[in-house]
Amino acid sequence: MQRIRLRYTKRGRLRFTSHRDFQRAFERALRRSEVPMAYSAGFTPHPRVSYANAAPTGTGSEAEYLEIALAEPRDPAVLRELLDESMPVGLDIIDAVEAHTSGLADRLTASVWELRLDGVEPGDAEKAVEAFLAAENVEVQRRTKNGMRTFDTRGAVVGLEVVPVTAATEADRPLDNACAILRLVVRHLTPAVRPDDVLSGLRAVADLTPPVPAAVTRLAQGLFDEESGTVTDPLAPDREAGTTAPPTAAVSADAKAPEGPAA
Repeated sequence: MQRIRLRYTKRGRLRFTSHRDFQRAFERALRRSEVPMAYSAGFTPHPRVSYANAAPTGTGSEAEYLEIALAEPRDPAVLRELLDESMPVGLDIIDAVEAHTSGLADRLTASVWELRLDGVEPGDAEKAVEAFLAAENVEVQRRTKNGMRTFDTRGAVVGLEVVPVTAATEADRPLDNACAILRLVVRHLTPAVRPDDVLSGLRAVADLTPPVPAAVTRLAQGLFDEESGTVTDPLAPDREAGTTAPPTAAVSADAKAPEGPAA
């Protein structure tokens, strides 16, 4: 059985796609592409697909991950192209590697987020960020299925800054008024601290209240490197292991095909 790990996006209007909607679209793409999926055992077998730490509905993402198990080996690059062609534009399959290591979910320990605050002056955002980072604790409340819960957001945040507006940001939504762009690096803790929780924290410590909802996009997720302060590519270990891994079963079979009888 071969395992393939995929990276996909949620762009544009497709950021409002729920995780369940994505699952349905992806399983349709698997059928259209005739991917030889491995199935679970039991009375109701289902394709062996593992989703890891999906972004909340309404947020965009450049770094969502999942893993599929195949009954027959396939070239990851070819598989990526086939699946991407079968997915809606915006839900794009942008990377694929064969899994040579375990624990993909364990390598998703932090995320980098971009928060676009339309109607907020960058100077006001910088003051709010300074107040947030200077605080030892920033408690906020969030409604859960068990009622309101109070928790600290400051401990999960390892980086928060105001960054310049880029050409890509302007292309995503034209700048008709003031706009502040925040870059947030947050650890995946329990309870999970989401970008909207940090925005609630900024409102609590500095009364920063954007006039319109923030546009939030996950730029990366992976292991947090304490030394460099960056979030690393979670698929890198599989790429590195793949350079020394033996050929797949399909390739080996071709290489060892018996020769015809001698003339």
